[in-house]
Amino acid sequence: MRVGLGYDVHAFQRGRKLVLGGVKIDHPLGLAGHSDADVLVHAVMDAILGACGLGDIGIHFPESDMRYKDISSLTLLDEVRKKMEEKGFSIMNLDSILIMQNPKVSPYIEDMKKNIADTLKMNEADINIKATTTEGLGFCGREEGIAAKCIVLLE
Repeated sequence: MRVGLGYDVHAFQRGRKLVLGGVKIDHPLGLAGHSDADVLVHAVMDAILGACGLGDIGIHFPESDMRYKDISSLTLLDEVRKKMEEKGFSIMNLDSILIMQNPKVSPYIEDMKKNIADTLKMNEADINIKATTTEGLGFCGREEGIAAKCIVLLE
């Protein structure tokens, strides 16, 4: 069994869609990034890659590679799943948290879980997604961006 921890941060940016867990969220700002900047899925990918001893998403999907410009992070997650399976692992469970003041994402969490479960070919019951605020503190509290953390258990 192996444990992996993922963490990612993206700043808000005008003119971009806000995508979290593969779900388009109704919000006037999106997240800055080379891909779709799905901070939740990026944290999931880093957790899986870390548990497999395969580095991080920057190694596998560098910003300098234009193939990944505006790509769906779920597409990248599918590639990470394949790398994990090549190493002989499967996911036992995944626990994640979005850290943000706004928007409120509770109406979207079940769809996020479904997207991630479908991509990772796992049971939705083995995925947990939470959201919390920072009570107005720090860059997330000032609504400058969103952070996400994820931990996975592989066998």
